[in-house]
Amino acid sequence: MNIDDTFNEWAAITKSDTVNFDGSTYSATAAVKAVPALSVYAGGAGIVVAVSESGSAVNFTVTAGQVLPVKCIRVNSTSTTATLMVALYRV
Repeated sequence: MNIDDTFNEWAAITKSDTVNFDGSTYSATAAVKAVPALSVYAGGAGIVVAVSESGSAVNFTVTAGQVLPVKCIRVNSTSTTATLMVALYRV
């Protein structure tokens, strides 16, 4: 891994079907878009329902300790079973 590929900011994820990582709620027509995480770390195995910047949700199966390299604005609470999740950023 190149040093330029590392993350220098992170935040614990609170799963929600409506509230994004930055505290905003999703709207396709919003003038200001939600700030996406560049990846999600899952400490516990399970399913991560990641929501993209366009609002689409996809289920990913992860193992414990896996970094899911997807840019997302939220992890939905419905159907997400993975635990100890952390949003990873590069600022």
